[in-house]
Amino acid sequence: MGRMGMNKDQEGRGPAQRQLRVGELVRRSLSEVLARGDVHDPDLNRMSITVGEVRMSTDLKIATAYVLPLGGIGREDVLKLLSRNKGELRRLVSKKLALKFAPDLRFQLDETFDRMDETRRMLAQDVVRRDAEAPDTDEDGAPDQGPA
Repeated sequence: MGRMGMNKDQEGRGPAQRQLRVGELVRRSLSEVLARGDVHDPDLNRMSITVGEVRMSTDLKIATAYVLPLGGIGREDVLKLLSRNKGELRRLVSKKLALKFAPDLRFQLDETFDRMDETRRMLAQDVVRRDAEAPDTDEDGAPDQGPA
């Protein structure tokens, strides 16, 4: 694929400022719509859903929302309910935003908290803690003097 077709994330620079700004606007709007229960689906309105992040495609036409049900219970159900109602959610979110196109909403489970817990558990292990507290040494076992 040519350089023009590559996503900025693939080039290593990260998302553009506009992608970040629009992603945050979509996140806030989606969170508000879900919190108020504006969707005409009682199953979805019964759930408390956290929208942790929204990542926009470079052309701002696709918004991937990273969501998690409160308490982490019913993860797969949340994705099914959101996908089932994505047309109405798209319409409600786009009414709040002044964008040229209403972004297509896609939903993924937000695994940030799971990764943080796993990291915390790893750092709490005795072996890791011992290694972290040990003084730095070079290959010969002598104390490391830092860069030469």
